[in-house]
Parts: sequence; structure tokens; C-alpha cells
Amino acid sequence: MSLTTILLDGVANAGGAVGAGLAAIGAGLGIGQIGKGAVESIARQPEAMNDIRANMILAAALVEGAALFGIIVGFLAMVLK
Repeated sequence: MSLTTILLDGVANAGGAVGAGLAAIGAGLGIGQIGKGAVESIARQPEAMNDIRANMILAAALVEGAALFGIIVGFLAMVLK
């Protein structure tokens, strides 16, 4: 095995790991923003709490789904060279 092949394999693994990490960080930031907006909205309009909570859970689930897809793609980039 040549040195360039070893280096390219390492770069592919690092790229997949970085991509998976960025997807996880992005999901954390996105869900944090969703929660922040929901709490602020409930503070302004407490009577709409149930509707706001339902929309918050739906939005958080969509963000989690997209993040999970990104993490899986990152892991696959590391495994499938």
C-alpha cells in the first residue's frame, strides 16, 4: 500500500467524521432554537400553549430526522471508501 493511498483513506475517514459531528452540532443548535422560540411564544400567549407545544415537537422531530440522516451519511462515508 502506498503512502498516498493511506493518506487518502485517512482524509476520507476524517471527512466522514467531521460531517457526522457537524450534523449532530447542527441538530443541537436547531432544537435549541426551536425550544427557545416555543418558550418565548408560550410566555407571550399562555393560552396557546398546547398548539405551540405540538408544533414544537413536530419541528424538533423533523430536525432530528434530518440530523440522523446526516450522521448516517457521515458514518457511511467513513466505512464505504
